[in-house]
Amino acid sequence: MDTTDVDITFDSNGICNHCKIYEKEKSKYTDITERDKHLAKLIEDIKSAGKGKPYNCVIGISGGVDSTYVAYKVKEWGLKPIAVHLDNGWDSELAVKNIENIIQKLNFDLYTHVIDWEEFKDIQLAYLKASVLDLEAPSDHAIMGTLYKMANKYGIKYILAGTNHSTEGILPESFRYSFKTIDATNIKAIHKKFGTLKKLKTFPFFGLHKYIYFQYINIINYVSPLNYLNYNKKEAKETIIRELDWKDYGGKHYESIITRFYQGYILPRKFNIDKRIAHLSTLICSNQITREQALEEMKKDIYDPATLKSDLEYVPKKFGLTMKELEEIIKLPPKNHLDYPNEKKIFDKLLKLKQKYFR
Repeated sequence: MDTTDVDITFDSNGICNHCKIYEKEKSKYTDITERDKHLAKLIEDIKSAGKGKPYNCVIGISGGVDSTYVAYKVKEWGLKPIAVHLDNGWDSELAVKNIENIIQKLNFDLYTHVIDWEEFKDIQLAYLKASVLDLEAPSDHAIMGTLYKMANKYGIKYILAGTNHSTEGILPESFRYSFKTIDATNIKAIHKKFGTLKKLKTFPFFGLHKYIYFQYINIINYVSPLNYLNYNKKEAKETIIRELDWKDYGGKHYESIITRFYQGYILPRKFNIDKRIAHLSTLICSNQITREQALEEMKKDIYDPATLKSDLEYVPKKFGLTMKELEEIIKLPPKNHLDYPNEKKIFDKLLKLKQKYFR
């Protein structure tokens, strides 16, 4: 990590706050005996809560490494999942093929929520025009809403996510909007100001009321099972390549064309952010690569030149823009998500209450 994170701090030994926080959180998962007990209990609880039902858990499937490995382990644990995928119009052909292989080889049922493209395009264009950092917010928010919708529909009490501390434990607040998956107010405000559609009729919002309901009333547990494993990205890739005929995308979350374009083109040019720094820093802290290997990786192009050329043609066209029009939007001065109406203060208070009373 470096000072492209505007909030970074270093101690007298040159150790940054992210490494310290990572090590503190890591201590929760280092006792193998306790970790194994937690995992065994989780599997038992999922089976018990889902007894007599067609499914006992929901898993999100993007086609990426983490969610694919969760799917593989869920099969190994003998669970009965319904796999959920959000098609936001930006899936790469390779992602579609990978998902097809996962579902066929593991024999899972798949629900794909195909988002209304005209609505979603209007939201994403509104985000671009609002000049905020996190273009991924609408997708991540819609994914969360869809996962909880399916869990509620089938009376499922567990959502198993691919998020994990081993490979994602470092991601600065300045690199994202951390409340994006639950702050419907922020999405609605940005769209109202910069969108062209008067109303979003089908977008799967997951706002404050739903968050409170599913967290504290009709409790649905959102769990990261990879935290209870010795999760190694390289080994996970080798496993899913061998067992599920999975193909690599060449970058984290590059199964999505818009994610690839956002992380490889918009973030570095507009916000001076290269998310590889955070991803590689996490792998260093989890002893999966060395710092020297990470520095060598950072010397490589952030975007494969041939892929960039193709995406520079495809992305503007899909948005209904010329490249010149898209560049003019990208050049707008950066704005903070909190410059627009939001629910951050409320979620901050809820988080403190949860930490105090629902540990």
